[in-house]
Amino acid sequence: MTTLRFHAPYMEWAKMRPAARLDLAGSNMCACSIDELPGVREAISFEGHNENGYAPLLEAIAARYGVDGNCVTTAQGASGANFLAFAALLEPGDEVLVETPGYDPLLGAPRLLGAGVNRFEREFARGFGLDPDRVRRAMTPRTRIIIITNPHNPSGVLADPAAIDEIGDIARVNGAYVLVDEVYLDVAAAAAPRGVNVERTFAGRGDPFVCTNSLTKSYGLSGLRCGWILSSAEVAERIRRTRDVVDGTGSIVAERLAVVAFNHLERLVQRSLSLLETNRPLLKSFLESRTDLESAPSGGTVVFPRLKHVADTMEFADRLLRTRDTAVVPGAFFQAPAHVRIGFGGPTETLRKGLAAIGQALDEMSGAV
Repeated sequence: MTTLRFHAPYMEWAKMRPAARLDLAGSNMCACSIDELPGVREAISFEGHNENGYAPLLEAIAARYGVDGNCVTTAQGASGANFLAFAALLEPGDEVLVETPGYDPLLGAPRLLGAGVNRFEREFARGFGLDPDRVRRAMTPRTRIIIITNPHNPSGVLADPAAIDEIGDIARVNGAYVLVDEVYLDVAAAAAPRGVNVERTFAGRGDPFVCTNSLTKSYGLSGLRCGWILSSAEVAERIRRTRDVVDGTGSIVAERLAVVAFNHLERLVQRSLSLLETNRPLLKSFLESRTDLESAPSGGTVVFPRLKHVADTMEFADRLLRTRDTAVVPGAFFQAPAHVRIGFGGPTETLRKGLAAIGQALDEMSGAV
């Protein structure tokens, strides 16, 4: 079999794995229904102009994040946004610098475009925090983009803004960009404790920051595939011209519906917060009760605990799926094989039963039952 230089093993696994009754492998918020968004049916139309993005959607995104409309580019979800940004900014032979543990499409897409991939570590012992010195040491003369997720995928840990700013300074000095995937950030900012201010985007800092996001993870609207890139106007124009040879334009149906979603975004945020306020204490209680798990605090919709005394959780996750119909993501797909990723943005009863199943499987593995 031919080896694919752009292979994303996690995405293949996520699409091909068996369905689970108790599915904690996803990272989305619980899916939003049509009835939860007034005006959806009236907005459905196959007509409209969206050559460079549907104007009302561009305006809504710009207003939400406090940027100029010329700095907004739409895309097919956050993954599409990331790909368009890479395609616009990378040339064959360039290099990207990507965090590890990390989300594997952020490795595969640059490789597909002929770029080299180097890594810097977000260390579990330091709570998966961003260390600008690690970035500085990993830079090469060919580094064109530094890639960060905030909150971090797979751990859900929020980055220190000062660290991101310092990484921006490193990029600026070296003529590179910083792509910040902020797809989990909206709900993390809304869920921050009282008195803690979490910035909704780093795009307001201008170059070298290029920030991507979508309605997928924070709002339960993954089916819309509404994504966007916030950047300088110059970079945005490059991305638009890149899109001309990728998919041309987005779906006018989806972009019209996305405007309806933006009109009700606060309602959707409250929906997500209500679910997380119920689910997060269940997860916290479970993790604190387990001496065989170690975890860093999550600000997003996923957590990434390490199993003590287990080098690779692949077999554990497979057995959990087979014997208890419960899905988690083995950490090997994020280059951290001793961990598992658990999503807690879904239905509360699914989370409750899924955590119980994980606990039973851990007890069984240790011989406690």
